[in-house]
Amino acid sequence: MMSLPANQSSRRKFLNSTTRGLLCGALIPPSVHSTVVAQDKSRSVNDRLGVGAIGLRYQGSVITHKAQLYGDIVGLCDVDQHVREQGRASFGSTPKIYEDYRDLLNQSNVDVILIGTPDHWHTKMVIDACRAGKDVYCEKPLTLTIDEGKLLTEVVRETGRVVQVGSWQRSDHRFRLAIELVRQGRIGELQRVDVVLGKNKVGGPFEIKQPPGNINWDMWQGQTTDVPYMEERCHYTFRWWYAYSGGQMTDWGAHHLDIAQWGINSLPVEIEATANYPTVKNGYDVAIDFTARYRYANGVEMNVRDYGRNGVMFTGTEGRVFVNRGIVSGKPVEDLAARPLSRENFAVYDNDNLDRPERAGKLDAIVNHMGNFFDCIRARKPTISDIESQHRSVSTCHLGNIAMKLGRPLKWDPKNEVFLGDAEANTHKSRPQRSGYEVV
Repeated sequence: MMSLPANQSSRRKFLNSTTRGLLCGALIPPSVHSTVVAQDKSRSVNDRLGVGAIGLRYQGSVITHKAQLYGDIVGLCDVDQHVREQGRASFGSTPKIYEDYRDLLNQSNVDVILIGTPDHWHTKMVIDACRAGKDVYCEKPLTLTIDEGKLLTEVVRETGRVVQVGSWQRSDHRFRLAIELVRQGRIGELQRVDVVLGKNKVGGPFEIKQPPGNINWDMWQGQTTDVPYMEERCHYTFRWWYAYSGGQMTDWGAHHLDIAQWGINSLPVEIEATANYPTVKNGYDVAIDFTARYRYANGVEMNVRDYGRNGVMFTGTEGRVFVNRGIVSGKPVEDLAARPLSRENFAVYDNDNLDRPERAGKLDAIVNHMGNFFDCIRARKPTISDIESQHRSVSTCHLGNIAMKLGRPLKWDPKNEVFLGDAEANTHKSRPQRSGYEVV
């Protein structure tokens, strides 16, 4: 097997335990797990894979540096010339740089693609990379719309590629412990989950400018409507515009609603939400003061709001557990010393880290998440943040945003992924796409 850093020595057992968890209840149809791709016989399992990265600012830079532990960075792509040249400076003279990601996908020495672009590009790039025969690590949130996710899961299934979504909280000991406590009945029967995401940013009006010469503004916009350039539309602040993202509902929601739904182990059937929206022209347009309430097929209720202590609270008939990136707490956690979890029933937890929680802080969790991806490439196994579960998680985020915009209760058929008796709501499952950049 490929050589891993010393702090990744538990990776093999981790892969075994997380794969068991995926198979025993992560909302994934058996057909997804039946896909097995033959290992490339021309490549030794000890060979380092060639990695190409698309989108190199912020988290895109983070995941590219993490991937260096497992593969060789051979190509870098960004529509911002300054960013891609900074990337080349960071990774040495070996990687070639590209403005158009399709040129990177055409390179035969690229085995793996990392995607750290704004959200509205994720689905198309993952689809194109899978069809080009690459395995893919894509940042969250996975999709811009519900229908994108439906298409994406089909393509991944058809191509048999390994895809990891950057919802790295699934690789963090705190969140995995919280889920194990819920799944093993330590809070009794789960009744309610409360999720706090935080406030959306408010700002504007912003100045319309000529696009700087270093940015290919047409390509940056991709499938979205062609609009005048404003500095605040791109780079980090793209997430406060519905054209490119979904505000905190998808930004933090892709993390926390994913954890909540992992514990609920079901899918929503009813959604209602409230929100106010900014009225300033040429300013951020995501919701202000939002809440959402979901009822799941198994009867669990989930409440989402933008104020309070960031994190996820699971409440059952016999107790509750709170978890965020700093802590996992509650009496069931305190009781572990006298009453350890049943290891033989583990679904999602890394056994080796149970007694050493200090090993998996935020940065280590990201490394573990990337390591899980490369392990699954070698084994041709589903990742811990696989395509189906992440499509379902971000779709739950989209459902909340749609309910906010429509301002009325909605009924959802999770099997067929349609709203029941609401034609207008179903129009929100997709968006118009600009010619030449369609997601197909």
